[in-house]
Amino acid sequence: MSGISPRVLVATTEPLTALYDVALLDLDGVVYIGPDPIPGAAAALAKARAAGMRLAFVTNNASRDPQTVAAHLVELGVPADASDVVTSSQAAAAVVAEHCGVGATVLICGAPALRTAVEQAGLRVVAGADDRPDAVVQGYSPGLRYADLAEAALAIRAGAFWVATNADSTLPSTRGLLPGNGALVAAIATATGLRPLVAGKPQLPLHAEGVQRSGAKHPLVVGDRLDTDIEGAHAAATDSLLVLTGVTRASDLVGAPLQHRPTYLSPDLVGLLEAQPEVTSEGPTAGCGGWIATVRGSAGRNTIVLDGEGSAIDGLRALLRAAWSLGDVVLPIDADRALSRLGYS
Repeated sequence: MSGISPRVLVATTEPLTALYDVALLDLDGVVYIGPDPIPGAAAALAKARAAGMRLAFVTNNASRDPQTVAAHLVELGVPADASDVVTSSQAAAAVVAEHCGVGATVLICGAPALRTAVEQAGLRVVAGADDRPDAVVQGYSPGLRYADLAEAALAIRAGAFWVATNADSTLPSTRGLLPGNGALVAAIATATGLRPLVAGKPQLPLHAEGVQRSGAKHPLVVGDRLDTDIEGAHAAATDSLLVLTGVTRASDLVGAPLQHRPTYLSPDLVGLLEAQPEVTSEGPTAGCGGWIATVRGSAGRNTIVLDGEGSAIDGLRALLRAAWSLGDVVLPIDADRALSRLGYS
């Protein structure tokens, strides 16, 4: 990791499978949504593997252990075993072991998978705040109770080292966005006035765990969220591919600050198999494929005008390059008409 921010909307002459040894893939919103596969994901990953790219599945979701995640992937047609899966539970356990030492006591506020990861790291799980744990580890669990949050808050107030597996505010599902671990972390933060150390994306522990476990020398982060996957890639100075199959909408990208801008952009995982087109720019005008996008306006009232024809994703690339020409933090900009023309919202 060089410490240099990743590049943004970069062109390549070869497919991404030829340029990176390991894809560090997010799962929810990238490979599947809840129990359901994302169309075409399994086929794209099979072709990526056939081209020589290794796959590591790196997830902020701490509710399932690697064996369960791997079994789910196999059910969806993606060959995987537990060693291919890296979870925020594992990263959180590693953080506690490093900070408190092997053998430290831990109160779990989360799913059984979190307990397993903590125990596998050589830490001892205790039942409640009265056991005066050295640390509290909090992760997402759909079965979490008020009593669990209360015990964790008591232990944290008493001085326990607090680690959250991740701080995702939402979790994608087939019904829409559900409260994520970040929403539950906020409850304890409100009650204690304290904040946890976060192990998952966009913080570095989970990324480091994924690189270490996969043996990656030149990894590519693949994800669907700007505030976790892409921001985490920037923090780690690692290139990224954003896919539009999950949380992020095209309109979210228009005003994205620098740390949320991906190296590459694709509608889905087929982007791993393709070269990335050149996106040209001159001042407030940018082009890609058959599209030209221009920012027009003044005094903070800017509009993107889109002309041309071609693939929607090329039009979006041109539109984004034009919007991002305004600087590292984009001022309010009207791109609704241009996005609608491309079929995006």
